[in-house]
Amino acid sequence: MKVNSLGLPVKETEELSKELNILLSNFQLYYQNLRGLHWNIRGKRFFDLHVKFEELYNDSQLKIDLVAERVLTLGGTPLHTFSDYIENSKLKVGKNISKDTEAVQLALSSLVELLKIERIILKKSGNINDEGTSSMMGDFIVEQEKTIWMLKAWMEEKI
Repeated sequence: MKVNSLGLPVKETEELSKELNILLSNFQLYYQNLRGLHWNIRGKRFFDLHVKFEELYNDSQLKIDLVAERVLTLGGTPLHTFSDYIENSKLKVGKNISKDTEAVQLALSSLVELLKIERIILKKSGNINDEGTSSMMGDFIVEQEKTIWMLKAWMEEKI
């Protein structure tokens, strides 16, 4: 088995980079959706949600950079065009959403989809002992599970 300079199998690492680029694309769409929600939210919950969406998009911006840098670390090239993001994203595009429940539901459903992708990456990175990617995915998953719980609580839903 051929390994790269990180001691990881070349073929599997290339496949993992592709999965990370899918995550990157989905995070970029999530980020842009959050910006729109932040800008367009209206109603009695404006002040709380305006701040929350800003918190979420700032966090996603940091994660986007971490994912892109991990792709580079693994020897890949991070996707960086909107057309690539749209082509590789599974998330719904949120356009002109101003109602509080619709906005929170979009953020919630997006996080659920991101978790699915992250769990695939976690499994694949674990299979090749890629601790760097596994650790990052574990950190993302823990944070996002908590955010999902909080958003569901806001929506008065159970996990």
